Amino acid sequence: MRIGELARRTGVSERSLRYYEAQGLLAAERTSGGHRAYPEAAVDRVVRIQELYAAGLHSGKIAELLPCMRDADGGPSAVATPKLVADLTAERARIDRMITDLLRSRDTLDEVIDAAKG
Repeated sequence: MRIGELARRTGVSERSLRYYEAQGLLAAERTSGGHRAYPEAAVDRVVRIQELYAAGLHSGKIAELLPCMRDADGGPSAVATPKLVADLTAERARIDRMITDLLRSRDTLDEVIDAAKG
């Protein structure tokens, strides 16, 4: 499929798809006319990339992680390394700290809202 169709099917801009390709996160064949041609599996790949960005991972970490995931279901493949597991465990701990901080902020806002209601 062409880049426009991939963008439409995933809700990701063509510019972002080109960025993913430049970062080594997404691969495309080239037609004889020089247009990008993506396989059907690219849809799952782009969805997975979006999920990982939403989780707070940067493109370098995503590039390390993607080869260790199956696109269709996001499950692990057999190529995960101990270093990657350690890095991802640290990333998860960072996310947990962010969640704790956000919950604390929400609790403070709730207190202010309750006090303002009188």
